[in-house]
Amino acid sequence: MAVMTNVAEGPPSSSGAPNNPTISGQNITKSWGTHAVLTNCSFQVSGGVTGLLGSNGAGKTTLFGMILGLHEPNSGELRVFGLDPRTAGPKIRARIGYSPEHHLLPPDLRAHDLVRHIGEIHGLSRRDATTRASDALWQVGLGEERFRALGTMSTGQRQRVKLAQALVHDPALILLDEPTDGLDPLQREKMLSLIRRIGTEFGIDVVLSSHLLEEVEQICDSVVILANGTVAASGGLGELRGDTYGVVAVLDRDVELVGQLLSQAGWSTNIAGNRLSIAINQNLDQGLDALRDAIAEVGAPLRSLQPERRSLEDIFLGSAS
Repeated sequence: MAVMTNVAEGPPSSSGAPNNPTISGQNITKSWGTHAVLTNCSFQVSGGVTGLLGSNGAGKTTLFGMILGLHEPNSGELRVFGLDPRTAGPKIRARIGYSPEHHLLPPDLRAHDLVRHIGEIHGLSRRDATTRASDALWQVGLGEERFRALGTMSTGQRQRVKLAQALVHDPALILLDEPTDGLDPLQREKMLSLIRRIGTEFGIDVVLSSHLLEEVEQICDSVVILANGTVAASGGLGELRGDTYGVVAVLDRDVELVGQLLSQAGWSTNIAGNRLSIAINQNLDQGLDALRDAIAEVGAPLRSLQPERRSLEDIFLGSAS
């Protein structure tokens, strides 16, 4: 995409500044009537690609709406670029690109016309919006299809059009609500690769809403996990995973005997075929010594030994329980 300058006036982006996050929430509560959607949610988004992870109905779209200033929290404090969306909604929306979850695009409208129109809404001149619409559609892989009617496009192509219109005005932040919904595995991989590129090469912060653990783990730098109406966990993926918490040994034989010795010594183990994993948490040296001694006592041939780290699934299931 051609280098773009932000059209809207407002504070500079705070991307990547840990003490000045792009988005911060403190004790956010939101209810629709008597139904509580979010309760005392606190989190920060500080740049790069952030996954907003939660099951369907967890409140992800509601949180996006509050970030955009389209509806207000019942209580708590939300800041986007240091501003309050309740009072500075237009300024905030001018600096955000948004791709909604639904695919309800005008079927008779051409892709280029839709993206250009969104650019004009964000303050671009007709001429600049026309140029940037073409640039954005080329960047998402629809350059040669940009003058096709939206009603003739596949779900994957419409998802790319939604991404292009979110990018057209060179935002500081884009919010993507379930951007891989309806895509086949190959289309999903291409979309995720493109989103990762936007968050790294384009210098645009990305918040990706998803209920799929694997896609968040694949491309995100950090995550905010919503479960049971609260923020169950948030932070960088590396920070949340922590250091090595287990070791996996692959043995040629006698796996059960080695596992029994370790269990008798008080270690938590798991056996799957010829693979034995031992949970060591922070006791790396002690765990390795115990594993070595058990293998030597049994005389089991060791094929391989490798560290085991906490997965996003471990974090999600542990925090949601």
